Amino acid sequence: MDKGTLGAISTVLVAIAFAGVCWWAFSPKRKKRFDDAANLPFADEPDSDTKQETEKNTPSTDDVARRN
Repeated sequence: MDKGTLGAISTVLVAIAFAGVCWWAFSPKRKKRFDDAANLPFADEPDSDTKQETEKNTPSTDDVARRN
């Protein structure tokens, strides 16, 4: 095998791998899983109403420093 043949084989293998990854990523049966994963960064953010109530009940750093 010379360099040209190895280059052609590797190009075909990479193209097949790319097509496989694209098929895996855009498969309709995985859409819900990927949508859930895409929303994970926002999962721990409280709602605006809950956030305001939490801020009212949470002591500021000045209050904590005065207590110590």
